[in-house]
Amino acid sequence: MIKEILIQGLKETIFMVSYSTLFAVIIGFALAIILILTDKNGLKPNKFIYSLLDLIINVLRSFPFIILMIAIIPFTRFIVGKSIGTTAAIVPLTIGAAPFAARVIESALKEVDPGLIEAAKSFGATTTQILFKVMVKEAFPSIIRGIILTIINLIGYSAMAGAVGGGGLGDVAITYGYNRFKTDIMVYTVILLIILVQFIQSAGNVLYKTLNK
Repeated sequence: MIKEILIQGLKETIFMVSYSTLFAVIIGFALAIILILTDKNGLKPNKFIYSLLDLIINVLRSFPFIILMIAIIPFTRFIVGKSIGTTAAIVPLTIGAAPFAARVIESALKEVDPGLIEAAKSFGATTTQILFKVMVKEAFPSIIRGIILTIINLIGYSAMAGAVGGGGLGDVAITYGYNRFKTDIMVYTVILLIILVQFIQSAGNVLYKTLNK
């Protein structure tokens, strides 16, 4: 019985984290590209767009996830037709993680040697070529590291999502470990989360070192 509950919770956590990571990285990458382009030292400086986007990202990042999840319940219901469950949890998880992903990807792109960008300009490279063939290519290992951090963050968020009916291991810990005073299930849940985080971090480190050679 306990084994089935834990396996189901693990499956739900992996489901939520996988899809929310995909969507958060797509949105975060797009936001990071706009930030890099419109920065005062960017390829297409635009103070208004940069300041507005920078403010929006900072505001979203300042929200505690549990509050954000509750605050956007109407939006979640509009997107997926319901506000609880693993599928519904993907919406707030994505919105919560996208600003973080945007910042880590932006930071990775800013680490690219300005000399490489200037060299590309001198050869007549277009903005798109500089952005994707120089900046993204050079920053790719750091971007991967940022995505790993995003995944780990999302695992923590998904555990909190369980507190308000989001499913996953967090829901198992609250429903069985806390409400029914089953300490063993609580301990198993924590162990599974630790193993999951350690596995992802280790795999990410190996991938980063491989790409960075």
